[in-house]
Amino acid sequence: MNKKIFIFDDNTDILDLCTLILEDAGYDIKTSATSNNIVDQVSAYMPDLIFMDNWLPDVGGIGATQAIKADPELKHIPVIYFSANNDVKALAETAGADTYLPKPFDIQELENVVSRYLNN
Repeated sequence: MNKKIFIFDDNTDILDLCTLILEDAGYDIKTSATSNNIVDQVSAYMPDLIFMDNWLPDVGGIGATQAIKADPELKHIPVIYFSANNDVKALAETAGADTYLPKPFDIQELENVVSRYLNN
């Protein structure tokens, strides 16, 4: 069974690009452009890894990540925070994310961060 990745980003180009790259690498992908009902969205899919954008409609990436990490059933799922903000590292730490990926990123960086969490 393929590992599952859930990508949250309001930019459909980023969603399409990540989906293309990661499906090609053998992962099952689900995407969402909002953080509405974040716990319900994640619980319904139960991914092995989550990418979380900072500027996400409704509660935003920080609030969404904090909600995931506060849920006993979801807190074990690694969250990779990604953003074009210069302070993406600080944002990721505030959110409680497991790591971060600055935008723009290249394909190798994306694949490396995924394999670090899913290929152990």
